Amino acid sequence: MKVIKYIWKLLALSLFCWTVAGGAALAEGPKETRIVFTHDLHSHLEPFYLEEDGEGKMVGGAARFMGYLEQQRAEHGDLLYLDGGDFSMGTLYQTVYTTQAAELRMLGFLGADASTFGNHEFDYRSDGLAKMLQAAQDSKDDVPPLTVCNIDWESTLEGEQAEEGALLKEAFEAYGVKPYLMLEKGGVKIAVIGVFGKDALACAPTCALSFQDPAEAVKETVAAIREQEQADMIVCISHGGTWADEKKSEDELLAKEVPELDLIVSGHTHSILEEPIIHGDTAIVSTGEYGARVGSLRMVQKEDGRWSLEDYQLTLLDGSYKEDQKAAEKIKELGLTIDKDYLAQFGFTRDQVLAHNPWEFTAINGLGEKLQEEPLGNLLADSYLYAVNTAGDREEEPAAVAVVPSGCIRDTFHQGKDITVADAFQVLSLGIGPDGVPGYPLVSVYFTGKELKTIAEVDASISPIMTTAQLYVGGLAYTANTKRMILNKVTDVNLQDREGNLEELEDDKLYRLVADLYSGQMMGAVSEQSYGILSLVPKDAEGNEIPIENLEDHIIYVDGQELKAWACLAKYLDSFGEKGAELPEIPEYYSKSHGRKNIKEDGSLGAVMKNPNRIAVAIFSIGAGVLALLVLIIVLVVRFIRKRRRKNRDLYL
Repeated sequence: MKVIKYIWKLLALSLFCWTVAGGAALAEGPKETRIVFTHDLHSHLEPFYLEEDGEGKMVGGAARFMGYLEQQRAEHGDLLYLDGGDFSMGTLYQTVYTTQAAELRMLGFLGADASTFGNHEFDYRSDGLAKMLQAAQDSKDDVPPLTVCNIDWESTLEGEQAEEGALLKEAFEAYGVKPYLMLEKGGVKIAVIGVFGKDALACAPTCALSFQDPAEAVKETVAAIREQEQADMIVCISHGGTWADEKKSEDELLAKEVPELDLIVSGHTHSILEEPIIHGDTAIVSTGEYGARVGSLRMVQKEDGRWSLEDYQLTLLDGSYKEDQKAAEKIKELGLTIDKDYLAQFGFTRDQVLAHNPWEFTAINGLGEKLQEEPLGNLLADSYLYAVNTAGDREEEPAAVAVVPSGCIRDTFHQGKDITVADAFQVLSLGIGPDGVPGYPLVSVYFTGKELKTIAEVDASISPIMTTAQLYVGGLAYTANTKRMILNKVTDVNLQDREGNLEELEDDKLYRLVADLYSGQMMGAVSEQSYGILSLVPKDAEGNEIPIENLEDHIIYVDGQELKAWACLAKYLDSFGEKGAELPEIPEYYSKSHGRKNIKEDGSLGAVMKNPNRIAVAIFSIGAGVLALLVLIIVLVVRFIRKRRRKNRDLYL
């Protein structure tokens, strides 16, 4: 009897324990974690002016972002903060990268759990990037872990830039760059993989590293994580981007090829995804550029072990978010040496006012969206011509044409605002020269009149497909018809002076063209990229071809110093007024267009067939030949059929 009672007590105790454990598990619920993300911050540590929907306001800035993060952490506890790369290149803070590493240190101050490399981190060249990583470590500040999984070190160390590759390998190892990171937030074990995209590599001409195919490398890394780690979730911070064409959208292709990924934070294309893109169990998110918006979401684990995305938001960091004072002080500390270490060599200070802007220019996110002339583009191209032709450099021939791609324009000038040196720098902030000084230098090359027509055709035909490739020109004017076939849209190209007078181009004559170094390299690659369909080869004043790798030999120097693109703009703005006079204004000339691009939409036969170029003639000839061949085949087939019928009829008779 005692034994039976004892058994019943054990059963009751077991039932109680099972109930308590089950109830606790039920109360605990599924695993979840909250994630905050940014990408393409481009050195925007301070708030900046943003125009959207006809309204302008100051947005972004690391101090506001810190205020937002502190609010989120207070409400939700420990969260995961991820950054998708291109944290540098965009404001004057990038100019002290070797001494301050301001962007990495600010990410560390914000508590970033992981970041990856974007193409613009390689704009510093190998030596500059290595120094930036070292400066971040030497600061003793908290800095974010960095991850990228698809560097091909074997090919890098055996390639033409093996010495630079070895320098970066040593710097990456010293910093602790890894193929993936294991992080834990709220009891959730998260594997974070960084990956560098194909288009990002194409946009990094000074990168000395070789890379594996992104999807293949991520697949291998996911396999290693599954074998070696106990990860609940796998997140990829990708600098590959999303595109309108799903077949070319790198991070969508990645999601399809590596379905084990639970989340992709997508950088590089500056996309603003108001709703996440979902492929299978993989969500793709993107929050736009410069830290104007911050993305946040909650991941909840499902019964099958995969994750669902909840509470997805993109939050505009406007004045409703209070700046964190400690972060504001940190920003001030990181920018203290900008005037002394960088701007002094150009004779400027960061807060120096250059001119007032009374005109409305296209917002930065609208530049390049439509094939058209842009007054801001005219201003920038004219600034190159002004700086070069008044500098007294050693070239005897004045520059006739200047070219500025929309992808190199990183900001705009806002109506009614005074333009400072910092503002001018932000408009043309990209790159670095062989001198190791931030800012792309101008190069001087020569093209034939025939090649200038090709440049116009590249703009008219390629810009609608690749908006960052749209060219804004000084000294040149062309007419294009969008209804004509691709690579045959341009009908007329001429030189044009500031008064609008036109001069016919001579096909075989050499004309001096100036552009920033990056643009020169891209133009020099046109022939290769088009498989010889388009002929565009930079030349020197004697007409000798310049290999792309030797383009740096044609950088323009003034008093022994590289002539930087942004400094051309600053000098041009400063030239609008006399010293001691009232603040100069941007001239009314730049309030409108001046026929540099005449875009027509004429589908009439005469307009479509007008002035066909050699490519069109070749295509028409091939088409005519194919048509003639088809007609011949049809005629022969008809004759054969008729002959067979006659033969059969004769046999029957």
